[in-house]
Amino acid sequence: MASPELHSCPAITRYENNPVLTCDAVPYPCTLVFNAGAIKWKGEYVMVFRNDYNHIRRATFEGTNIGLCRSADGIHWTVEPKPVFDVKDEELMSRFGLPRGEIKRCYDPRLTVIEDEIYMTFAVDTAHGLRGGIAKTTDFADWQILSLTVPDNRNMVLFPEKINGKYVRLERPMPVYSRGRDRFDMWLSESPDMIYWGNSALVAAVEDFNYTNDKVGPGAPPVKTDRGWLVFTHGVDIDYDRGKNGWEDKWQKRYCAGMVLLDLNDPRKVLGVYRDPLLAPEADYEARDGFRTNVIFPTAAIREDDGTVKVYYGAADTVIAMATAKVDDLVELCLAGGAR
Repeated sequence: MASPELHSCPAITRYENNPVLTCDAVPYPCTLVFNAGAIKWKGEYVMVFRNDYNHIRRATFEGTNIGLCRSADGIHWTVEPKPVFDVKDEELMSRFGLPRGEIKRCYDPRLTVIEDEIYMTFAVDTAHGLRGGIAKTTDFADWQILSLTVPDNRNMVLFPEKINGKYVRLERPMPVYSRGRDRFDMWLSESPDMIYWGNSALVAAVEDFNYTNDKVGPGAPPVKTDRGWLVFTHGVDIDYDRGKNGWEDKWQKRYCAGMVLLDLNDPRKVLGVYRDPLLAPEADYEARDGFRTNVIFPTAAIREDDGTVKVYYGAADTVIAMATAKVDDLVELCLAGGAR
């Protein structure tokens, strides 16, 4: 059976001149620019983004690094002259006891400010599995890597403040052996020091949404509202009849942006789930043009003083786009969907 057509929620509006960042703006080798973290910091917007460069064939690239750009308005961005983060074996071997050649690449950064310190979560491909990392910086140049998860875990985002004295993160572990196939859900873990993590709990599952049959996970770091933590999620459905979509021989998945509302004092408690897509791939730069079509992946959300939120997302794994909405409208939609 063919997958149903999906549509975006009218409560959110794409920026009319999307995308807001493409590889044309990057002054070093760049093929795809997407999946970015963004914050407001010292009077300006700052974004770190994934850069895959020098395409070889299908899904193979010469390398991946993380770039940095700045903006006065959150729309028009100026990219720094060189990448700011690219994990090398030598930087991690002594810290984590890794053998030479273990680290393959790092990518998919997310930014969060906690108590006036900047934290970045990121994914790391290694010879023995996919790991999630956390690093800290004060200047976006020097990074202190604090922790790496065991395989396989990724899409980690940090809450922007401690809750009950603990750091808290959302994440998407990737069990395959125990589930028999892709069936990835959103979990929560906490830490006393940003290094040791545990007390994990399931927060949102694939079956909680009307449009997912494959994956659900965090997208952007949570946004605090008076009525709860607003969390933008990614949700995936797979259709084995989709065939070729994009640069690969087959791309059968569709990624949409969704959202849930979590309790302020106990974010394990889901207050509401918006059951339908917040953003579904419809625009050309999301659904038809690019490396992997039919992809919207929200990765940053900045709440403005006027009660709106800027949501940044990777489109078709190729460019970075932005959409805006009223925070109160989104909260109401989550509450109307009911608790998990």
